[in-house]
Amino acid sequence: MEYRYLGNTGLQVSELCLGTMQFGWSADEALSHQILSQAYAGGVNFIDTADVYSRWVEGNPGGVAEAIIGRWIKQSGIPRHKLVIATKVRGKMGEGPNEGGLSRVHIMQAVEDSLRRLGTDYIDLYQMHAYEEHTPIEESLSAFDDLVRQGKVRYIGASNFPAWRLMQALWASQRLRLENFSSLQPHYHLLNRAEFERELADVCRTYGLGVIPYSPLAGGFLTGKYREGAQVDSVRARGVQRYFKPQGWELLNKMETMGHAKGGYSISQIALAWQLSNPVITSPIIGPRDLEQLADNLGAVGLRLSQEEKQALDEATAWS
Repeated sequence: MEYRYLGNTGLQVSELCLGTMQFGWSADEALSHQILSQAYAGGVNFIDTADVYSRWVEGNPGGVAEAIIGRWIKQSGIPRHKLVIATKVRGKMGEGPNEGGLSRVHIMQAVEDSLRRLGTDYIDLYQMHAYEEHTPIEESLSAFDDLVRQGKVRYIGASNFPAWRLMQALWASQRLRLENFSSLQPHYHLLNRAEFERELADVCRTYGLGVIPYSPLAGGFLTGKYREGAQVDSVRARGVQRYFKPQGWELLNKMETMGHAKGGYSISQIALAWQLSNPVITSPIIGPRDLEQLADNLGAVGLRLSQEEKQALDEATAWS
């Protein structure tokens, strides 16, 4: 497993990040612990979660994924410093008026709740889950800055920020001498390129932000399990139907052919390699629902596309 620096920091993370949105949803606690253990054994030291995971599931109050990770850390006996734990704040965690968002009040309460559930006294990377238009970014950044100074958070990042909001935050940090974002977590994959590439990629490159893309496999579409005319039983099937188009089917065929030509790699491994071959990308977030999917994802470690191969996929998914 290769390790990369998280943006302009001294923090080194594995080239794949283990996402945990499926914990307490499509993977129960026992399976989640197996996934965590196998990922760590495979060299993954970077784990991404959020306080709101998986509150959308009936009977799930939120915080379940964090709690599962916390119990695994305790049971595994792995020294805390060998793990890089990233979590997020913003999502609605209760019914009260201050149970969500990026106000100082909510951030200060949410970080304590996350620390308790994770069973740790610090978070390596604390991220704003999305921008929040009702709270001045200066207020949110000031709270994050305080958490870094208190030692409860090591680095801070953003997720789901459009370019102008990201620049607003970077400038506010510089102007007020507050802690600066070290990373961005964008929605990015072969079939959703413009959202990141149009402006965000240049911002991250210019300001040295690490890039941790979520959904690099397009919600499972870029695994090849969805094929034209086939029916697939999956909790995410509805979300990927937008890719059931000629371009999507043609892309899968091209990636399958490319994988065979490179020595028998799967479609999902080619999709991850496409990102890992881009120097602006730090660590794509994988979200395996079982050990078989995890093994397939780990097979992309160290895999790179040639310039010609990457260009072929770029041209097949070009945007304007």
